[in-house]
Amino acid sequence: MKVAIIGTGYVGLPTGVGLAELGNMVTCIDREESKINALKEGKITLFEEGLEDLFHKNVKTGHIQFTTSMKEGVESADLVIIAVGTPPHPITKEADMKYIHAAATELADYLTGYTVIATKSTVPVGTGDDIEMLISKKNPKADFDVVSLPEFLREGFAVHDFFHPDRIVVGANSQRAKEVIMELYKPFRSKTNMLFVKRRSSETIKYASNAFLAIKIHYINEMANFCEKAGADVYEVAAGMGADSRIGPKFLNPGPGYGGSCFPKDTNAMAFMGRMNGVTLSLINAAIEGNDLRKKQMAKRVLDSVAGLKAPKIAVLGLAFKGGTDDCRESPAMEILNEILQVSGPKVVVYDPKAMDNARKILGNKVLYAKDEYDAAKSADVLVILTEWLRFKKLDLKKLAGLMHHKRIVDLRNTFRPEDAVAAGFEYQGIGK
Repeated sequence: MKVAIIGTGYVGLPTGVGLAELGNMVTCIDREESKINALKEGKITLFEEGLEDLFHKNVKTGHIQFTTSMKEGVESADLVIIAVGTPPHPITKEADMKYIHAAATELADYLTGYTVIATKSTVPVGTGDDIEMLISKKNPKADFDVVSLPEFLREGFAVHDFFHPDRIVVGANSQRAKEVIMELYKPFRSKTNMLFVKRRSSETIKYASNAFLAIKIHYINEMANFCEKAGADVYEVAAGMGADSRIGPKFLNPGPGYGGSCFPKDTNAMAFMGRMNGVTLSLINAAIEGNDLRKKQMAKRVLDSVAGLKAPKIAVLGLAFKGGTDDCRESPAMEILNEILQVSGPKVVVYDPKAMDNARKILGNKVLYAKDEYDAAKSADVLVILTEWLRFKKLDLKKLAGLMHHKRIVDLRNTFRPEDAVAAGFEYQGIGK
């Protein structure tokens, strides 16, 4: 199948590479010329575990190509996937649809023959109707259908999730469109649940899923706070809860709060849609407020650990919103750092295995950038863990202790075993114990 993908970000590029690996002829379209030039030169433009090897393989076979030309990508496509950003409005927090609307309007002129337009971006309920209207208005003779094809790729695991999906949700209002999507996902049909629903239901499923997971994360973080006061162990509590099949063990890991490009944006957008439809979404609103407060609370923990010290040095490990990605958008680490940096006095040095470049764009010269974990720890008064990179677990605690001025760890990802940290001479503070 000939597939065009509009947008080469954390959704578009992994999807394009995955579809190319399945044997489709994929053209990725992006207006950002520098990004397309880099991709044409064989340079991957984002980090995602396992993506680079598949990218090079399919570039070499010619199954995937890149262009800034909408005409070149769309004109011969059987399927056009819209995977552009829907960033939050700075005031209302609703999803900003300008990129979706621009893509739909521009592609309309280049539709030839029957084409399915699929939205993979997370979009408000009713967006499919808007896209239909925009295309029909621009090109009344176009023969097309619009479907909702929400993505459920976890950043850091996008390649794995593409080839091992929990489910494939398709919001299609015509049989003809359903058949195209069934052909696209033919390799998965025998092993994956394909759920065909109304388009508006599909658009809702994505938001409802992300909001529920955000609530689950916020819940276990509140339980972690309770466990710290009550003398319980949040991991034992989570294990007992997760053994209940009605609850399940996933997303019961305590930490500094949920973040990333999806949960904060989608919970806010869902809350906005609730208000617009006259529906009170009290659980979602509580999770949003609680999650914002948690990051302030975590920043206070860090500052409390160096209270009374003159010009303390804070070493921070982890800047991406989670391990396995270089994405710093809505990262709890960024927000915690911003809270810390509002206080005059502390000197902050940071390190992340993959996200240094993206973090530098956000933090600028407000912090110092270390070359590795041990470099960050030199003469530090406290070591703070903000992202759950696997390599942090393998750090030599005795070596770290020997480098630091004061031997203190504030571990907001429970990276180390408390007994190991204490044995190495540290004052150790984790989450939920």
